[in-house]
Amino acid sequence: MPKDAPPNGGAPAEVSKGPWQRVSEMQAKLHRWAAADPGRRFDDVFNFVHDPATLIVAFARVAGNRGANTPGVDGLTAADVEQRLGVPGLLDDLRISLKEGSFRPLPVRERRIPKPGGSRKLRKLGIPAIADRVVQAALKLVLEPVFEADFLPVSYGFRPKRRAQDAIAEIHMFGSRGYQWVLDADIEACIDSIDHAALMDRVRHRAKDKRVLALVKAFLKAGVMTETGDREDSDTGTPQGGILSPLLANIALSVLDEHVIAPWKPVGPMGITARRNYRRSKGPADMWWPCAKRSPPCWHRWAFVSRRPRRGSCTWRTGSTSWVSASSGNASEVRTIGTYTRSSPTIHFGR
Repeated sequence: MPKDAPPNGGAPAEVSKGPWQRVSEMQAKLHRWAAADPGRRFDDVFNFVHDPATLIVAFARVAGNRGANTPGVDGLTAADVEQRLGVPGLLDDLRISLKEGSFRPLPVRERRIPKPGGSRKLRKLGIPAIADRVVQAALKLVLEPVFEADFLPVSYGFRPKRRAQDAIAEIHMFGSRGYQWVLDADIEACIDSIDHAALMDRVRHRAKDKRVLALVKAFLKAGVMTETGDREDSDTGTPQGGILSPLLANIALSVLDEHVIAPWKPVGPMGITARRNYRRSKGPADMWWPCAKRSPPCWHRWAFVSRRPRRGSCTWRTGSTSWVSASSGNASEVRTIGTYTRSSPTIHFGR
């Protein structure tokens, strides 16, 4: 597989070499084109989404997922499809409905389970229908290599070839250079509060194909079927439990990544000092990025995030921000950061 191709994400071994090789080559081309031209908007990628090879690999990923045997509102599991309906028949029907524009995602089935830790709070789980999972997986196969070309290296969550251990290694590397503190913060209901219009604007930066955009929007607006059988609209947030959801969240939050790292990125005559002074002139910041070499609150450089609420903005969870020592004598705190990073899109060090 070419070096610039995203990994197969653990596609099951039973997928024949033909479909996977075709998908891998398609991903490599998309990633290479996107990396070579940061301003390119892809206008003919819908054919990749409903390509037979893409759908075969997408179903294999769905069938290999831990939740494959949990039914959505359609009552079907991956095993039901394999044993009763037949995988080729399902994929043929999906391909036809996608090409004809008649595909419509079903509401996500909602389940509530107790949160870990013995608390009485409940956690919402979303379970899409099998057909919807396959189409989401196909969309991800096509969109991920494009947006991976844009994501910054400071982002670790839900990305191919990146794990919590990589973030921990980064922490240790900075610790060896004299950095001793990390800012640990959590975004309030991040996945549930992403604004659809702002997210779609971001997707349009790279995707020009109206059929792909319509499909992404259809999943965002599919709604939820509660445990009581009531249908609820989904006005904000990415699809609950959807394979596509982590990628969409990273696309939305990549704006924050770029904004935070901008003061440290010299561009022409407006280098680091000029950018710092410019941001200072804009007034008090809502989020301060630390000087990590000295104990808090010895800050001498910051990033301005937003002075007022705006469309698509998220807020920090109350009480979630804290300082964690990343020195060699605080290995337990470093492990905590590693656990946090699994659900966090970004870890970044100021200097």
